[in-house]
Amino acid sequence: MPFIPRCCLSSALLAAALLSSAWAADPSEVPTVHGLALYGEPGLDDGFEHFPHADPQAPKGGSLIRSAIGSFDSTNPFIIRGTPATGLTEIYDTLLTQNPDEPFSMYGQLAQGIRLDPDRQWIEFDLHPDARFHDGEPVTADDVVFSFTTLTEQGQPFYSAYYNDVIEVRAIDEDTVHFDLAESESRELPLIIGQLPILPAHFWEGRDFKATTRDSLLGSGPYRIAEVDPGRRIVYQRVEDYWGQDLPVNRGRHNIDRLVYDYYRDQTVALEAFKAGNLDMRIESSARNWATAYDFPALEEGLVKRLEIPDGQPAGMQAYVMNLRRETFQDVRVREALNLAFDFDWLNRNLFYGAYERTESYFANSQMAAEDLPSEAELALLEPHQDSLPERVFEQPLPVEHPEEMRPRLGRALELLREAGYETRDGKLVDAQSGEPLQLEVLLFDTQFERVVQPLLRNLSRLGIEGRIRVVDVNQYLNRLRRFDFDIIVGSFPQSANPGNEQRDFWTSPYADVPQSRNLIGLADPTIDALVEKLIAADSRDALDTAAQALDRVLRWGFYVIPQWHLGQTRIALWDKFGWQEPFPEYTLDLAAWWVDPERAAVIEARQRNR
Repeated sequence: MPFIPRCCLSSALLAAALLSSAWAADPSEVPTVHGLALYGEPGLDDGFEHFPHADPQAPKGGSLIRSAIGSFDSTNPFIIRGTPATGLTEIYDTLLTQNPDEPFSMYGQLAQGIRLDPDRQWIEFDLHPDARFHDGEPVTADDVVFSFTTLTEQGQPFYSAYYNDVIEVRAIDEDTVHFDLAESESRELPLIIGQLPILPAHFWEGRDFKATTRDSLLGSGPYRIAEVDPGRRIVYQRVEDYWGQDLPVNRGRHNIDRLVYDYYRDQTVALEAFKAGNLDMRIESSARNWATAYDFPALEEGLVKRLEIPDGQPAGMQAYVMNLRRETFQDVRVREALNLAFDFDWLNRNLFYGAYERTESYFANSQMAAEDLPSEAELALLEPHQDSLPERVFEQPLPVEHPEEMRPRLGRALELLREAGYETRDGKLVDAQSGEPLQLEVLLFDTQFERVVQPLLRNLSRLGIEGRIRVVDVNQYLNRLRRFDFDIIVGSFPQSANPGNEQRDFWTSPYADVPQSRNLIGLADPTIDALVEKLIAADSRDALDTAAQALDRVLRWGFYVIPQWHLGQTRIALWDKFGWQEPFPEYTLDLAAWWVDPERAAVIEARQRNR
């Protein structure tokens, strides 16, 4: 008998699912398809041979050595405990995989066929008969059920948030798995179920999934773990007899034999390692480095290239994140005052070489960003919550207007702080009642960011606020994040062109106090919860944009973060031994479609030997 656990939120929800299934389409009457799109039909027809940006004739072989920062002590990326190594997703296949050249279309990987109920009350996947784990065991429907159950019940909070609207999953037979879905109207849910990494149930039998491990875990993907040197290096080896290498979604991809991640203390050391030829590639996050640090002989000799690849995804939000679990930040006037003390223009001129744009929206660089006053469609979502929202959500346009010069900005910030109950005594800002000084700590793990934080702290000191930087190692940083033990961190909330269920993990009440959730702010607001559900339930592109704009507007007027900056491209420095096919995919950089050119690699290696 197959392993058929029921992943139920409650008996009442299961009863509702069973009742609704009586009205759902019979799976035998639903056509089997090769892919799904969030809206409309997938861009690639059934029978496509490969992704357009992949070259089926690409050579196999070579290595790609990149850096990771800090340390690691675990090869299990799915749990709360431990610091997982970089790149572990390479060893796992998923039911479906995304085409990087479409906004959100998924095509079969482990799943050979897909049947989706027209009313989206269930979805079924037929597994590919050739699908195998690295030990030769077949991938079965029981493995899918095991993976879903294990990840949502024992994995990071992200999984329970992401798959919250799955009522039940069961194996129909060895090769068919069925998911019953709640009536949440989440259009993306069938697609993101396809993103589920599939784990081998037989491998985990008798093992503690929640425990950290340094074992070479078993998967079914294009790479396997070849070497684990905890805290220093992890190596992945291409699986030569990979079962899925000739699938359309894989043909011309996963060409490089060895993927190596060497760990470094910080980005400065990693940059020097790249220049010395110890690393093959570097995705550069520092505007200063990009402008000044690559003037070295190998670049002049043409042995090193620099690329700037446009990024078609929304910029998302990188920001100083204030922890609402701290009493200091519970007053919106304090949060707005801290926003006023941030001088992006000075940073961009003096530290960033004018490279960045100021981020204002949580959905920056997209049509989902709120602008001006709310539209009629937005008002329809906002007005039911009018009593719980500040008047300026409805009456003042976005973006928020602040004085350009810092002197009047700091003057306005001081007014807000005084309204919030603070006063200046002996040059320090203190609580007027308790006399306690207003003190803030910015928690970092990368020393490279200290120079960026210091100007903000200088402006805060002009207000009488005592600010300090605390730099800790990566492991300590992650442990403090899990406990939400910080005042302010540099955090990010990445967004795709089609945001959905992951927004629960970012913003909603159930995840405000769940360790390792991505609700870093500590938001627990029924209005925001309701707007997130409206976004997830959007049934058209226009409805999605409107819901995102309403959510964005409320978040921005809450001043929960101090927005930083964004760049509409990815900066890559690399030793010139790689090949790729252009144009690059529009929405996501796909390094899996790159390869090592043997002739150019030989030139680079000879140069390194003869230095």
